[in-house]
Amino acid sequence: MKLCGLTGGVGMGKSTAAGFFSELGARVVDTDEIARQLVQPGQPALAEIEKEFGKKVLTAGGTLDRGALAATVFADETARKKLEAILHPRIREIWMAQVETWRKEGCSLAVVVIPLLYETQAESHFDRIVCVACSAATQRERLHARGWSDGQIDHRIAAQMPVEQKLARAHFVTWTEGDLDVHRRQIVEIIGKF
Repeated sequence: MKLCGLTGGVGMGKSTAAGFFSELGARVVDTDEIARQLVQPGQPALAEIEKEFGKKVLTAGGTLDRGALAATVFADETARKKLEAILHPRIREIWMAQVETWRKEGCSLAVVVIPLLYETQAESHFDRIVCVACSAATQRERLHARGWSDGQIDHRIAAQMPVEQKLARAHFVTWTEGDLDVHRRQIVEIIGKF
């Protein structure tokens, strides 16, 4: 089985690329989705987050207030590292177990979407790494479309390795400025080189 890590900057097109990989027959697991599952009510990670950051990061109904947590951790590197220490080991354990299941099933290509692939030193697990990227202007435009302020965007970008460094370390790059057909064709070409 070929195992591909898919990474890139926030708002640069990772989910779209993952969708094309899936459509083209790859098995895909997205670590952002795993993170969302880990912070559901009743999950141990949510209890740890509440213990670390207090009730201010929960809604009145007891669910995670993602906006309040983001405001806390992206404004304070120490707080962000505490959150990462709670979530990252759990996330890695889950995606690695999923990959092992696919390996046993004889899957030919699996993709793990990891925004912080290099930051979490996960690159050694992969046969190939694909980095998706776009211009800084397009990235900001996409994040503004999500309703993020300039300050929120700046904090998120600052919390990640510069995309130029990710591009330099990746085996393949897909540029997401063009239309979706262009993006899809790039993924087809990359799969052909595995």
